[in-house]
Amino acid sequence: MIVNYTESGWEVITQRAHGLLAAQIAQQWKHYIRSNRWTELLLAIAEHDDAQVELERDNLLTPQGGPIDFKMKVFEQRHCTQTIDFALSKSRYIALLCSMHLDFVYGTECIHNVPARKFMQEQKNLQKRWRKELGLTQAEAERDYRLLEWCDALSLLLCQQENQPEARAVEISKGPDNKEHRLIQSADHTLTVEPWPFESSGFEVCFETRLIPQLRFKNAAAFRSAFLEAAVTEKRWTFKRG
Repeated sequence: MIVNYTESGWEVITQRAHGLLAAQIAQQWKHYIRSNRWTELLLAIAEHDDAQVELERDNLLTPQGGPIDFKMKVFEQRHCTQTIDFALSKSRYIALLCSMHLDFVYGTECIHNVPARKFMQEQKNLQKRWRKELGLTQAEAERDYRLLEWCDALSLLLCQQENQPEARAVEISKGPDNKEHRLIQSADHTLTVEPWPFESSGFEVCFETRLIPQLRFKNAAAFRSAFLEAAVTEKRWTFKRG
């Protein structure tokens, strides 16, 4: 889960809500990016974090009793295996992109983590096999993955409240167009991206958040209860071409 500390308590966004936001962003990209696997690509973007079902786990709290943010977590083989299993139950293409994302997220950690290194090497072998079976070149797979990674990055910026006031630009990532993009918040609180990669000149996205006033919890069950009782708020952002 994504956790923001606010003056009113913890703002919590689930990984699945973040993935749904990423897919909303992908849907707006210029249509030239769409291949004959467009539906599968959208599903991969929306569901790349679906194995992170927060309330089914017990490792929900920090040692101080606060909710644990996704950035605090390290390689978990169970999570990674479930990610691939869930994706593969839909299609090899979705599994391929999710596997590439796991490599992107945990690749540097693998240097010093033997189980992670072994798992990722197995994934490299599977990626090669799936590309061959699907008739995809490595360049084609990487192009599609760049859209997933780019939308994931922009979704995380919004969920983590990292868009900056006073039109200060924040780097997003390099998209499938091989350009570096920046997120900018205008004075009217609308957002723009430079260079503009979207089909339309403006659109709206939204995602759900939960505000939990209690700051510390004695155990995962207590946090789980507070999470389920928390009111759900829909946060909206408007994008406009600069």
